[in-house]
Amino acid sequence: MYKTKAYSAASKSSPLASDTIPRRDPTDRDVQIEILFCGICHSDLHYARDEWHDVMPAVYPAVPGHEIVGKVTKVGSAVTQYKAGDLVGVGCLVDSDHTCPNCQAGLEQFCPGQVLTYGSPDKHKTAPVTYGGYSDSIVVDERFVLRIPSNLDLAGAAPLLCAGITTYSPMRHWGVTKGKKVGVVGLGGLGHMGVKFAHAFGAQTVVFTTSPNKREDALRLGADEVVVSKNADEMQKHTGSFDFILDCVAADHDINAYINLLTRDGNITLVGAPEKPLPVAAFGLIMGRRSLSGSPIGGLAETQEMLDFCGQHHITSDVEVIPIQKVNEAYERIVKSDVKYRFSIDMASLKSD
Repeated sequence: MYKTKAYSAASKSSPLASDTIPRRDPTDRDVQIEILFCGICHSDLHYARDEWHDVMPAVYPAVPGHEIVGKVTKVGSAVTQYKAGDLVGVGCLVDSDHTCPNCQAGLEQFCPGQVLTYGSPDKHKTAPVTYGGYSDSIVVDERFVLRIPSNLDLAGAAPLLCAGITTYSPMRHWGVTKGKKVGVVGLGGLGHMGVKFAHAFGAQTVVFTTSPNKREDALRLGADEVVVSKNADEMQKHTGSFDFILDCVAADHDINAYINLLTRDGNITLVGAPEKPLPVAAFGLIMGRRSLSGSPIGGLAETQEMLDFCGQHHITSDVEVIPIQKVNEAYERIVKSDVKYRFSIDMASLKSD
């Protein structure tokens, strides 16, 4: 066991502050990583403030962070895929049971024994729960380490480990490709990645937003068209025409308005998670054999596929790079949606804390 610097929350009402946490020494199958950048996900804020208590109760000290990019510093004797100096990433998972049908199918995100990067019981007993990426270093089983393409900006690559795979995975599952018409609802941290992927897949890409002032940015990111969802006429002209819609909105909104835009057998997938249930009109689904689904992150193989795709198409997240000392300010700005489009923490700043 060794000690490393981190930023943690001492309670749900405490700001994140400098701390020292334990990490396990690498076992024969482990990779030790110096963390260079860590993206900030809204989930980090929910966990640190115990806002998901009924689903994922926080254990303090809480160290968030599951969009990790870094450099390998040490590997265990049985590690074959990585060596010191490699650029790697760690996403939302650091382990699973490896034996269930989901794991066998490469869908570790659905494993009942999954171990989250932070907030899960630590089976190695190094700490009560796993600690995330707001830290100098982390030790992870090599099977949950991912290779980062060398041509990608590392700060912008960090959010790919969550925001990237969360939007890439459902598009792949529902067959988004050239010739398809794809909608992206909401232009935030998830939505802006959805636009980039849909465009790179060759789909006709339409952004739905409540803010007319986002039109220019949506077109810059790769949208072919921008629809202001408050405008009934703009919405009406797209009725029954979308093969797939990615709904990235976490606030209350009219899901039926978007279901009605789907073509026969079209699908709308939720990746945003509104606090309250969304009313769904059955006939909107029935009459067009349309479907409504949800999707989390992807499995390890698909996440590596996504990273490789990003390397080939030069895709990263649009980020504002901050020092760790500004993390609490960043949290407040996230609540106000005051970021384009993700924060990425330069973990070198932790050394001077």
